[in-house]
Amino acid sequence: WQGCYEAAKVIVTTRRMQDELMQIYSLPKDKIPIIPNGIIVGKMRRGVDAGRIKEKYGIHPLAPVVLFCGRMSVQKGPDLLVEAIPQVLRNRPDVCFVFIGEGGMRSECEQKARYLGIADSCRFLGYTSSAEKQMLINACDMMCVPSRNEPFGVVVLEAWDACKPVVATDAVSIINNFQDGLLAYIQPESIAWCINRIISNPKEMKHLARAGWTRIESEFSWDHIAESTEKVYEQAIEQNR
Repeated sequence: WQGCYEAAKVIVTTRRMQDELMQIYSLPKDKIPIIPNGIIVGKMRRGVDAGRIKEKYGIHPLAPVVLFCGRMSVQKGPDLLVEAIPQVLRNRPDVCFVFIGEGGMRSECEQKARYLGIADSCRFLGYTSSAEKQMLINACDMMCVPSRNEPFGVVVLEAWDACKPVVATDAVSIINNFQDGLLAYIQPESIAWCINRIISNPKEMKHLARAGWTRIESEFSWDHIAESTEKVYEQAIEQNR
């Protein structure tokens, strides 16, 4: 509270964070500029043989792959995605789900997958190198971000940079629903519905991926973010003269 009170400006990355600071610390809106996180344009995109990469993990080269990438924690919601899988498999039995990341929920999610009878459709890889993560993002068919709470969601930018469609929960505020991604309620049934919709509509899959990709350079490049940040510092300096 003291830091926010004494600061000339408090930069946040999303409107959701802005609303939280206004509510928790009673800050005026004009004191909280929103500047998103960014990504180096082209950082993630690589030309890969997706089929061969899938085979490396025991996945049929033509099977759709849904990728989760993040901490295996309650906040990131990997358990919600696991619970959504049976409903996806009823619609498309060959879909495979790859989980990248470590955390306290990993063993719980693995046990839940076995209990639900879907373990054969899941790959829990734990921690991976940056190179392996990049390879999998380029080989997957979509990214899923099932977060219960998400301050920003850099993994969305990574998926967009690789021109991949994203299904996320409405905790992820940077996605425009049905324009550059699909937003689900924070419920397994809703997440499954969104995944099924994209898998069943290849044209929409390509459209959403392309729309996300076009936002990278216009909104999330570091040059653009640096310019926005510089303006906030100039405002703070002017304000204190």
